[in-house]
Amino acid sequence: MKAIEQIGLTALRQIDPEMAHRIALKALNTGVLRLPGQITSSRLETELAGLALPNPLGLAAGFDKNAEALAQLSRAGFGFVEVGAATPKPQPGNQRPRLFRLPEDDAVINRFGFNNDGMEVIADRLERRPEGAIIGLNLGANKDSDDRSEDYARVLSRCGPFVDFATINVSSPNTENLRDLQGAAALEALLLKVTEARDWLPRRIPLFLKIAPDLTDPELADVARITLARGIDGIVATNTTLSRRGLKSAKQSEKGGLSGAPLFSRSTRILAQLYDLTDGRVPLIGVGGVASAEDAYAKIRAGASAVQLYTALSYKGLSLAAEIVQGLDTILQRDGFANVADAVGTGRMDWL
Repeated sequence: MKAIEQIGLTALRQIDPEMAHRIALKALNTGVLRLPGQITSSRLETELAGLALPNPLGLAAGFDKNAEALAQLSRAGFGFVEVGAATPKPQPGNQRPRLFRLPEDDAVINRFGFNNDGMEVIADRLERRPEGAIIGLNLGANKDSDDRSEDYARVLSRCGPFVDFATINVSSPNTENLRDLQGAAALEALLLKVTEARDWLPRRIPLFLKIAPDLTDPELADVARITLARGIDGIVATNTTLSRRGLKSAKQSEKGGLSGAPLFSRSTRILAQLYDLTDGRVPLIGVGGVASAEDAYAKIRAGASAVQLYTALSYKGLSLAAEIVQGLDTILQRDGFANVADAVGTGRMDWL
């Protein structure tokens, strides 16, 4: 981490975390940080559901909810960037405060509630996206929607022409009853409607399904079965958790989804389960607690074709992306893998 980044992080930790995040986004757009650009090698280049990635590390949805810093984030070392979640209508989300640091646990709790500028504004920004970057959009539903499945389809129809992939987010714990869409019957109906909307796009883009880490084994098996049956291109495992097991922070009782280090083992175990349930036929994106190259490598060996991070950036800064990618290249070389794809799933039995 560079000195200027360390000074900035120290200052931002003294203020409200949501305000600090807004300031960080604005600072990023000023160009104050020197960004490394694309980082790649023959070991790091990989394919994810037909997408040619320069490296397998992505930025998870939530960091840039409204697609405001696409040009800068695409030069920060990530192999791909996911923005959103976007809903049809703009919405303010839940009341503040709604973002809480848990430094004793290297974690964060949020209860944002899909606050965003709405699909029209976000689509306009995506249309002006930088060339050469792999950019995806996280799809959401409005809190007051009468038909949430229709919301996902509408956002995809409006924004789909301007992105390389879309993620169906049915796992946020901060919109009432949203996680009910992970039930077998509701999920079948939702995926049918969204894939039909995808068929009307000018070009076919991959669709990913983002799931919760709190599913039971039978529910996870349903997700795997339906994903295969409906032709979904990948599974993002996982979103934030409602569990508070093992936390030390006094803020552990705050409502919302927990992300960061405490989620690592739980989400990585789900990766390994999904890899086995799908016989490795569905690309998996590992999310939850990634804060180092070794963390990313562990998720890949558990079954992930690519990984994403977000929470660790609030503690270690944006330069963490380049550190992880460069470190992963070194680890792959150390362990004799000619390409990252060769490592996928090789360590899954450690998690089962």
